[in-house]
Amino acid sequence: MKTFQELGVFGMSAITAVTAQNTLGVQGVYPLSAEAVAAQIESVAADLGADAVKTGMLFSAEIIRTVAEQVKKHKWERLVVDPVMIAKGGAPLLQEEAVAALKEELLPMALVITPNIPEAEALTGVVIRTMDDRREAARLLHRMGARYVVVKGGHDDDGEETVDLLYNGSEFSYFKSKRIDTRHTHGTGCTFAAAIAAELAKGRHPVDAVATAKAFVQSAIAHPLGIGQGHGPTNHWAYRQYGE
Repeated sequence: MKTFQELGVFGMSAITAVTAQNTLGVQGVYPLSAEAVAAQIESVAADLGADAVKTGMLFSAEIIRTVAEQVKKHKWERLVVDPVMIAKGGAPLLQEEAVAALKEELLPMALVITPNIPEAEALTGVVIRTMDDRREAARLLHRMGARYVVVKGGHDDDGEETVDLLYNGSEFSYFKSKRIDTRHTHGTGCTFAAAIAAELAKGRHPVDAVATAKAFVQSAIAHPLGIGQGHGPTNHWAYRQYGE
């Protein structure tokens, strides 16, 4: 919601689960029923509609199937799938049996999918150690149906740069930024996907949307708030205040 606000679009939400968490970890996950998720989506769709949609923590196969049904029903084409599987501190946020549903039900409808390296490994079975491995994972994810695949590079600790790889089915693009040594990276994945969705809602091309999202997150990491005892949150107003 903060990302949407900062990038000038009006965000609406359908809550799939309530978590008890802080910068030190996730202390509890309390999923809503699939019926409750569907009702929230219907409420938004029936009144305001949506120019772009982003998914995040979906938790269960039943919720994933419900979301997929709603996307089909309302014919939402600008869908960003952030395959949230593991919290920053390592807690699982997606049930094991839900992975198959994600691959079969939701990925084929995605305009953009934004896995980090561990998520790309879990979805494709590819052990990612090199850029060639990342390219292979991106190809496999594209074959699953996602039209644009972004394999994020934040978990690759080699070198002084982080490189996000984008694949559109025919060519690769690379988005590079200086690696920042910080523990304040909580929420970067969600923020990145939200920024892409915001730019898509404005009618921007997916490649341009990814470029803006990369700059938005880089600024948020470069200007940390410095709060919390663990993985502190990113600074959502940094892009507006400081620029890239």
